[in-house]
Amino acid sequence: MIIREARAEDIPGIQFVRNSVKENTLSDPNLVTDKDCEEFLFERGKGWVCEIDDKVVGFSIVDLAENNIWALFLHPDFEKQGIGRELHDVMLNWYFEQTKEKVWLGTSPGTRAEMFYKQSGWKEIGTHGKNETKFEMTFDDWKNKHS
Repeated sequence: MIIREARAEDIPGIQFVRNSVKENTLSDPNLVTDKDCEEFLFERGKGWVCEIDDKVVGFSIVDLAENNIWALFLHPDFEKQGIGRELHDVMLNWYFEQTKEKVWLGTSPGTRAEMFYKQSGWKEIGTHGKNETKFEMTFDDWKNKHS
């Protein structure tokens, strides 16, 4: 298992993983384009991939422009192996090295993702978009959890 910064050539693998998930699915896979991925990876923030046998099996992307976790997804065949936790922690460590601004995310209620974020110390602060649960993480909460 290799966790590394995402590169432009990872975008097809990122898209494959994003469209393979069973929860928090896109209503239309064309809603997130390769150009969107490129913008969030290289202009607005940064992303990481997990590679196993030269294949992208998970990824995380943080958006510094909106202080938002844009994506954290894992191919269903690779769940429950600690990969999501690694991608999450690498992303948040990098984020809080860039800024002390709180970061937020939205996820569908009643999902494993929602439970993951609660167990990771995220605070539920309301709703976002189409009935998603909105969470936030502060610099102090992150540092206190990881010091």
